[in-house]
Amino acid sequence: MLEEVRITGLGVIDDAVLELSSGFTALTGETGAGKTMVVTALGLLFGGRADPARVRPGAARAAVEGRLLVTPEVAREVEEAGEISTTTGHRSC
Repeated sequence: MLEEVRITGLGVIDDAVLELSSGFTALTGETGAGKTMVVTALGLLFGGRADPARVRPGAARAAVEGRLLVTPEVAREVEEAGEISTTTGHRSC
């Protein structure tokens, strides 16, 4: 489960942290509030292609970070596949 997303320098978003919980989450707001950038950030977080034009004007870069809660079984399978270390949480390249 996705527990938290941090978005920095993406579109109209300078710096934002979204704390999520289980259940239904609705994203609402006025025009220009950044809803599309939140959806874009989720796409980037899960492997979507980045568009340099989406970097906030004046920002050196954009970043999206997420915190996932996984079961011990899933963590073990991922580590065995050699994708992510369960001790550091970093992806191996």
